[in-house]
Amino acid sequence: MIMMNTAQQLRETIGDPRCDEWIEKWIKEIETYFVKDDIKCVMEQVAPDGSIIDHIDGRTLNPGHAIEGVWFILHEAKYRNNDKHLIELGCKILDYMWERGWDKEHGGILYFRDVYNKPVQEYWQDMKFWWPQNEAIIETLLAYAITGKEKYKKWHRQIHDYAYTHFHDKEFGEWFGYLHRDGTVGQPTKGNLFKGSFHLPRQEWYCWKLLEEMGTTSTNFHK
Repeated sequence: MIMMNTAQQLRETIGDPRCDEWIEKWIKEIETYFVKDDIKCVMEQVAPDGSIIDHIDGRTLNPGHAIEGVWFILHEAKYRNNDKHLIELGCKILDYMWERGWDKEHGGILYFRDVYNKPVQEYWQDMKFWWPQNEAIIETLLAYAITGKEKYKKWHRQIHDYAYTHFHDKEFGEWFGYLHRDGTVGQPTKGNLFKGSFHLPRQEWYCWKLLEEMGTTSTNFHK
């Protein structure tokens, strides 16, 4: 997933012709080994043959991470003149992982889930971290921009409204990084060894450019 995005950036900045071939290879690996249509999910890790490793680590899903990978796929679809197969693949993954990750009780994207709904090892598994919300905001808007499907517009507004209600520090700006499941702030600092100035600015920039392409603004779109 990260190599795919890195290759996309290299292609955009220096035009390396090898990038297309590698991006195609990595998307195919994701589709072949990690996407599980029978149980409607995307695995975080699998065995070399693509089978699920039935262990507490092997079963762990990271919905935000999978959703981040989706918008790289849809970004590639746009680059390829709205490639139908990549749009279908990206939207399918979003559908699977939104169902797995969206907290129907409190809102927001949960951090970890077990593929079979068994216990998850990490104690922060039901917290809301900042970056999965950033990725879901991008992906739902991108999915709507490409497909025009109202459900993606609805999902975008859900995650946008949740995130800006709970993560945004209305007094000092920026976002808190870590919320408890109920949306209360778990840790008030804005930066540490893990939370830096990356995911939020990227979300703001990418969505701004998307809205420009759509001929609207954030204020108008979220009315």
